[in-house]
Amino acid sequence: GSYFAWSQGHRIVKLVPWSQCLNNFLLHGTKNVANSISTRLARQNSDSGQKNKPCEHIIDCGDIVWSLAFGSSVPEKQSRCVNIEWHRFKFGQDQLLLATGLNNGRIKIWDVYTGKLLLNLMDHTEVVRDLTFAPDGSLILVSASRDKTLRVWDLKDDGNMMKVLRGHQNWVYGCAFSPDSSILCSVGASKAVVAAILV
Repeated sequence: GSYFAWSQGHRIVKLVPWSQCLNNFLLHGTKNVANSISTRLARQNSDSGQKNKPCEHIIDCGDIVWSLAFGSSVPEKQSRCVNIEWHRFKFGQDQLLLATGLNNGRIKIWDVYTGKLLLNLMDHTEVVRDLTFAPDGSLILVSASRDKTLRVWDLKDDGNMMKVLRGHQNWVYGCAFSPDSSILCSVGASKAVVAAILV
């Protein structure tokens, strides 16, 4: 609830602090609802002890953006990788990431607080239509593509790909995790819905 991301389908993604969105809403929207939300967010921000005020970032992804997803880390959730001694990135408790799915099949992972590019995942051969993070804080990312596959990435293992799921006969449009992160569902062309158990 700390940032809002949007893209008009071009190369640019705008990251805006949610409090700034609420302030704009206060100027143009329903004040009673906005005031209660604003008060709650202010209390959350003061409780979390953030020293730096969140700032807006404009990110150039280098290609047409098709999908966006936020992910955050839970320190207790370890990487599923066996060799966890060496990693380029150590994701902390307050880490917030933005994944962008691009027209060229790439997925770029950004640090929301700094706007810096962290990882460039390159394995899809077509447009990345959808992205979703596992809700358990493990930083497992799933991408759905027009190349008829879903790919499962472990961002705590430097973005290494864990699995390729090939259950669709046509483009894959969307994917979503169950609340406990154990089941992944995807939808594709020809009205196909596929479910997979991720263990």
